[in-house]
Amino acid sequence: MNITWVTRSFLDYRIPVYAELDKLCDHHLNLIYNAEVVPERCNQKIREVLGDRAIGMIGEIRLSGKKRAPISTVNRKGIRIPFQPNLLKTVRETRPDVTVSDGFFQWTYAPLILRLWNHVPHVMCYEPTKHTEKHAQFFRTWYRKIASRWIDHICCNGSLCKEYTMSLGYPESQISIGNMAVDSEQLTQECFAITDDTIKSFRQKHGLADKLTFLFVGRLVPLKGLRQLLEAWNLIKPDAVLLIAGDGPERPHLEDFCKQHDIHAVFAGAVDHTNIPMFYRAADCFIIPTLQDNWSLVVPEAMACGLPVASSIYNGCHPELVHPENGWTFDPYDMKATADILQTIVGNRMKLPSMGEYSRRLAMSNTAKHAAKVIFSACHNVS
Repeated sequence: MNITWVTRSFLDYRIPVYAELDKLCDHHLNLIYNAEVVPERCNQKIREVLGDRAIGMIGEIRLSGKKRAPISTVNRKGIRIPFQPNLLKTVRETRPDVTVSDGFFQWTYAPLILRLWNHVPHVMCYEPTKHTEKHAQFFRTWYRKIASRWIDHICCNGSLCKEYTMSLGYPESQISIGNMAVDSEQLTQECFAITDDTIKSFRQKHGLADKLTFLFVGRLVPLKGLRQLLEAWNLIKPDAVLLIAGDGPERPHLEDFCKQHDIHAVFAGAVDHTNIPMFYRAADCFIIPTLQDNWSLVVPEAMACGLPVASSIYNGCHPELVHPENGWTFDPYDMKATADILQTIVGNRMKLPSMGEYSRRLAMSNTAKHAAKVIFSACHNVS
């Protein structure tokens, strides 16, 4: 089966999924993407996996919107419409039996046109939830409902994504769950290869001492809810330290808040992806107070490294990944409830390692192999 995946961009976590899907279709996977948007390290990695079947295109034209506009607030404004010259021609030249796309916008117009004109089956990988799309403009929702007529199957992240997809009128029988994953197996190996002495030195370097350490990993933007977390932290001043790995425009404001209120927080700055296992390994609990996320990949990453998780209820992955056995959920807008969760975690310090082990085992069901099987099964069923 020839599968052609059309995705404008991707990052490291997606490459193992492509590799596993390529195996399942007997090395007949073509990946078409924007080589100018994808980081060079990912360009190199995917070429090592797919060779000349990794087709990086250049010369994209923006019909509207900014070239690069990362979402940092819960309010989505405007729309970006990219056009890639020769994209449709390039997809056709791969002679696909099935095309795969990511979401309704970006480069999905090519698989939609092939489905409409040439009847090539089309599978879409999808992420949003009702919460992330509550501010979506009417024309986005209208377009999605119309375009879904030329999508034969949708692979959703999880149950919250499935719920939103069905609200668009898409039939449940043509939806599967499980397209999103991290390389859990590799992360587990990397984390537990780090020696205790190395971890001790790392903790000393960052001033963590013997304190219970909460870890946050992500961009420092309003969307991530760190301001709300720090306000709750200030209510109780838990006997713990907050280790923050990441950078962004909110950093100066967050640092000022911590200084003003004597909050023990360590701002480590931007961290290269290859170094992130050290941060997971040195922490006691992972916390993500996001105000809006489709599926926070840092959650399964932390779980693969043996951490219990405290997650915002506005994180699309929490029904599948965060359970009483391995973590807690909270509403970051409810300051007192968030503070109570922090206090509960500190009070259960001795249970955290066993909860982390449950996390690690659960993360093993969220592997690249599993995601590839879900997508391949969808392709096989519609071809």
